[in-house]
Amino acid sequence: MNRNRMTRIRQRIEAELAPESLEIDDESHLHAGHAGARDGRGHYQVIVVSSVFAGKTRIQRHRLVFDAVGDLMETDIHALGVKAYTPDEI
Repeated sequence: MNRNRMTRIRQRIEAELAPESLEIDDESHLHAGHAGARDGRGHYQVIVVSSVFAGKTRIQRHRLVFDAVGDLMETDIHALGVKAYTPDEI
């Protein structure tokens, strides 16, 4: 199930942000037993490198990522950590 979730997350971010680089780490196992993990949704970390982030603040970049995953926050994702960079920042 987690692989399917990661695939959906990847597809959404790639479609919206055309990243040059995208890493997704499933950290759900680190949260087993926590109240937030009981509903079955996962905990993920993403590192996104995209030129779409140029000229955007950190908050604006995070909003773009959260907008990209959209309704997955209600069905698949409990927590999403985001690191968002432009290609020039790497």
